[in-house]
Amino acid sequence: MSRSRDRGADFQRQFEGAETLDGLLDLAGSALDSAGVLARMQAAQAEGTPYSALIPTLFEDEPRFPSPDIARRLYQNLLGLWDLVEEGKSVRLDDGPRPPRPKKVKPTPPTPFHPNEPTAEFVEAAWRYLEDDEKARTRLTHSFENRQDALLGALDAAGLTDEGYGVARHLLFELFAMLELGWPPGLTPVNPAALEADTDAPPVPQPLRDYADEALFEAEQDEEQPLSSGELEAVRRLVRRGLAALWSARKGR
Repeated sequence: MSRSRDRGADFQRQFEGAETLDGLLDLAGSALDSAGVLARMQAAQAEGTPYSALIPTLFEDEPRFPSPDIARRLYQNLLGLWDLVEEGKSVRLDDGPRPPRPKKVKPTPPTPFHPNEPTAEFVEAAWRYLEDDEKARTRLTHSFENRQDALLGALDAAGLTDEGYGVARHLLFELFAMLELGWPPGLTPVNPAALEADTDAPPVPQPLRDYADEALFEAEQDEEQPLSSGELEAVRRLVRRGLAALWSARKGR
């Protein structure tokens, strides 16, 4: 913890609320309450007056303290309030009910496309869902790793660099996850023979191919670790065959 605003290890500049500060001001002999102090602090900061010049004006006479602990706590609260004003933060002085915190909106999975083909809108919604819902992404990652051994085996045997392998695995997972989300009956493990095919049979829906092509283009243009043209073609071939195999693995077609 940074102590840049502390006066020693046990002095913490912290505003504890209007009720606490009001009591401390009264004990010290100030005629002001928290609202009055806040107004003076806002005016002082607007005029460029430092807190060291302002604080003495909060007392008509020399402040009196029943104990050193009361003095320390008063100045901790005053300086904490000064800091809040200086940082432009909202200062709550009333004790009424706090406004409810906005509820965290749970990501909504995309509407399945089954028994039809995915649209570009579905692909976009599925991608955003995978980005926003960490639990769903983790669950689908485990499913991908446990049920698509042939696909992962072909990827391992492809002889790609670490960068190429990472791009291919990430993209094939996303395509698998999109199909799982859009086709409730699910997918079977892919047929290893399908990974050797030179054509996409049956034809893969264009929105899925477009998504894969865009991702590969971004990998080629990556500023830090762009894929070489030769490896890009190897990754593209593997991804297209993997996508075709996944599309053919839909249950109940």
